[in-house]
Amino acid sequence: MGEVRKLQKKLRQIENLEINISQSLTPEERVKISRKAELRTRLAELLLQLSGPQQTPGIVGGGKHEKMKRQVEATSEALPSHSPSATKIPKGEAEPAGRQKKTGSQKETVTRGETGRKEETGGRRETGAGGEQSEPCLAVTDTSPKENQEGIPPFSMHCNLHIDAEFTSLKASWEKAKFRLRSLEGHSDIVTCVVAVDNLVISGSRDTTVKVWHVPTATEQRNLGGHTGGVTCLSAPPPEYCRRLAWELSLGDKERFILSGSADSCVRIWALSTGQCVKSIYTFNAVTALCFVPEGDGYIITGSDGGKVQAWSWQTMHNCQSINAHEEAVTSLQSQGPLVFSSSAEGGVSVWEGLCTNRDPLQLLHHWDATVTGCGSQEGRLTLSPRGDRLFVAYGRANLRILNWRTGTVSRLTNHSSIAGVTDCVHQTGGLLIGSCYDLSNGESTLNLFSLPQCRYLASLTWADAPRILCFAAWLTGSGGHRWVTGGRALTVWEQLPSSGQQRGDVTTKRDNRLDASLMESEGDSEDEEDSDDYDDDKEENYTSQDAPESGSTSWLRCVLQ
Repeated sequence: MGEVRKLQKKLRQIENLEINISQSLTPEERVKISRKAELRTRLAELLLQLSGPQQTPGIVGGGKHEKMKRQVEATSEALPSHSPSATKIPKGEAEPAGRQKKTGSQKETVTRGETGRKEETGGRRETGAGGEQSEPCLAVTDTSPKENQEGIPPFSMHCNLHIDAEFTSLKASWEKAKFRLRSLEGHSDIVTCVVAVDNLVISGSRDTTVKVWHVPTATEQRNLGGHTGGVTCLSAPPPEYCRRLAWELSLGDKERFILSGSADSCVRIWALSTGQCVKSIYTFNAVTALCFVPEGDGYIITGSDGGKVQAWSWQTMHNCQSINAHEEAVTSLQSQGPLVFSSSAEGGVSVWEGLCTNRDPLQLLHHWDATVTGCGSQEGRLTLSPRGDRLFVAYGRANLRILNWRTGTVSRLTNHSSIAGVTDCVHQTGGLLIGSCYDLSNGESTLNLFSLPQCRYLASLTWADAPRILCFAAWLTGSGGHRWVTGGRALTVWEQLPSSGQQRGDVTTKRDNRLDASLMESEGDSEDEEDSDDYDDDKEENYTSQDAPESGSTSWLRCVLQ
């Protein structure tokens, strides 16, 4: 298992090197990247031995075991003859002991009393990214009453049967799902962020541009140039706040605006109808995350590569508050009603309440560090998706974390059946939880679908030569169909086709039964230990760019993956 972890770490670092470096690669870096096929083949050999043939029947419509076997055989022919042979891991080899569950490292700032805050928050309708009302936390213990003397099942049993029937129907429909894929060509570098506004998709790229796309025709509508650094984040204010700014600028009532943050330390506000930058904010720090809080007069919240969280008035664009919130780069900012959730490169998560005041509008409610979230010592970008009391966290591993941000309890949701899986982003839409996954051992990219609120696995979607998916946007069409946009090395529109139609889809739908019943409590698992191993030859092969600047800028390179 130690060699598997070592290979995973090297491949993850090589992948990040390819993604993060925009300038020309040095000869040393090219040599390191040239070893990717060799390392990937070696990892595939070891995983093939560890998985064994007994797991292959679990995959429906996939044939992943055979694909991995063919990849090992095909690639091995092209490798030098001195390539090391596979070492079989004994079945009885002891796994690393999991970490003990820690709950001591917790910070809470309470100024109005816990009871008062619960009453206040409980009175609000909290919605997640998909627009659904917040759901209670998952119940693990069945406390329903026994059947009565007449043998009539209690009401809760009827509910469970109804839920199971709905899930079975939903699973069957997604197993037959068909999508048409269309590429949006125009960016010259990696797409780091995407948002959807009506029938428009707005994408930000490391090539410093923001582009507006008309989805029905898959055409570029506008190219918004003005940033001098890579675009790292986007946010779309609600229509009512757009109308206020439109009235101030003498624009039409239906004008929509988009916010873009960049490594050039600027936040720009763009009018989508004209493509003009109508306002800008200079933050003095590279902007790595961004969100909008629709409370009171409205606030723009920015996160920096140095860990700072700042609040800006939507009305005046003036700075209202600056907080040294995290020790490392802020990797994600998400709003849910008056609440703001921030995450950082060191694995910490903070929860803030918007107080609707012009002075210090954010108040810290909770902070959970990496010892609680279990997201420390990771190479991928930690991203968040809130839903009621739960935070879905993607952190560059095969699992998704589910953090109850009020209590600090954590669960794990398996997003890949192999420890070689890497989760880059998580999203919610229309009662679905969608997690992207990239397999380091074979380069396969998938989207895994789970039902909400139970988080039960539905299906996996992929297509031939699918690139690594780093960002995601989704919405429902007028007819109730799904329309998605994925970004990364490519920008792709997914349009759902009628399952009863004759048109053939571009996406392969499969089920990996090993992901069924995959929700579990997190008490420390071996995948979190892989980067803690001290490999001697890692000192010789430091898979980071020698041209990359220190500290803050290096942190921004890590958190550009969205």
